[in-house]
Amino acid sequence: MLDGTTGLDRDLLGGKAWSIERMRSLGIPVPPAFVLGTDVCRQYYRAERQLTSDVWDELPAAMAAIASVTGRHFGDETHPLLVSVRSGAAISMPGMMDTILNLGINDQVEKALAEETGDSRYAADTRRRFVEQFEKVVGTYPPDDPWEQLRMAIVAVLESWHSRRAIAYRRDRGISDDGGTAVTVQAMVFGNLDDRSGTGVLFTRDPLSGASTPYGEWLLHGQGEDVVSGRSNARALDELADEMPTAYAELMAAARQLEQAGRDVQDIEFTIESGKLWLLQTRSAKRSAEATVRHAVQLQREGLITVDEALDRVNADLVESVMTPHIDPTVLRTAEEVARGKQACQGVAVGVVITDVDEAEERASNGEQVILVRPTTDPDDVAAMSLVSGVVTELGGATSHAAVVCRELNVPCVVGCGDGAVELAGQTVTVDATHGIVYRGALPLVEPAVQDDSDLEQLLGWAQATTGTTEHTLPELLRLRARAVATG
Repeated sequence: MLDGTTGLDRDLLGGKAWSIERMRSLGIPVPPAFVLGTDVCRQYYRAERQLTSDVWDELPAAMAAIASVTGRHFGDETHPLLVSVRSGAAISMPGMMDTILNLGINDQVEKALAEETGDSRYAADTRRRFVEQFEKVVGTYPPDDPWEQLRMAIVAVLESWHSRRAIAYRRDRGISDDGGTAVTVQAMVFGNLDDRSGTGVLFTRDPLSGASTPYGEWLLHGQGEDVVSGRSNARALDELADEMPTAYAELMAAARQLEQAGRDVQDIEFTIESGKLWLLQTRSAKRSAEATVRHAVQLQREGLITVDEALDRVNADLVESVMTPHIDPTVLRTAEEVARGKQACQGVAVGVVITDVDEAEERASNGEQVILVRPTTDPDDVAAMSLVSGVVTELGGATSHAAVVCRELNVPCVVGCGDGAVELAGQTVTVDATHGIVYRGALPLVEPAVQDDSDLEQLLGWAQATTGTTEHTLPELLRLRARAVATG
């Protein structure tokens, strides 16, 4: 049981369960949960994709521990307990492995939920969500027996460690295939319950621009998958402050607490159920190259990290990407705008629009400048997204899958452009992801300078002081420093 006192490390618990442990230890409201550690996954693959009987034998006691906290029981026809089954590797791999929500529902449980809440539409919506997600992840209609649902979901999550997209993600980032994923089983809280319920994602600082202000999106009557999938256009977090001021104030307080404890910008998933705030997980935020630079300087100035730690959080390649060209402002007055959406990862990209993922991956791998344009992206699109010059989506917000992955890859991205973007297929466009605009044709670009940016100047000063030389550029100094650290 994840009660905040296990003392186990991230490598064993996986990032998701480890974050639940941390939040519980800080007194932050988190639905009760237990975890099958990464060692279970490694054992599963060593045993030729079989779980030992002791793993299954321990499940009833673990579920009973959740029931003792919630007052709900798995498969009960009066006060049923539903759970989520979530993946969670030691190193964050957002969207690359599988999750199943609302597990434990069947005809009898749906009826019980409807009678308990007096809302048959809520019960039916929860059942629909579960069936759709179970079929997508497991590949078959869910059985009636909640325990069999649980067993099948656990196996499916373990199998997703070796999914095509997870393997491609690890290969692209040099992550070992040997670590395995943990499986976290957590009591459900319902953002789709009523008019005082919703779900969202909060970044403790802006992951796009690097501003020190919180940034996020949320949905009324939604569950987490609605936000991160990009299929729904989420609302700005400021609106939550107006509609649910108490929950918003509690969220901001928890965000500050978690950033202080983690000494880094946090990406937090939350659900509000009938006005009650619950945090589901937190992790260090994936962010744009520019935001990484800004946040490193901010956190040092605020006393959360040292100068050495600030320099450790940036590298030469990242700084060079911040210093990439931008559109010549003299041509913007006559440039033709063909799409406009939300910033998701800053930068500028020029290329030909391709809407087929396989074609985009092939042409980009052959050295062509490609802009991948899709209604929305899917985790299976990551291999192509890591190769293309830019990404544009018709749906989704700045906390959607496309946005999060592009920020990690430092691929310029504009999301939520609306219908019609895919009709640009075959045309050459310029994506100004810093401002969320797509222009027709290849616009001329100009080079920036370190002197134009106070945060880069600060990093340059720190790098010069720690290396003892002023004769190199900032990227050169960072490479010198990295080599010195590596050689001791």
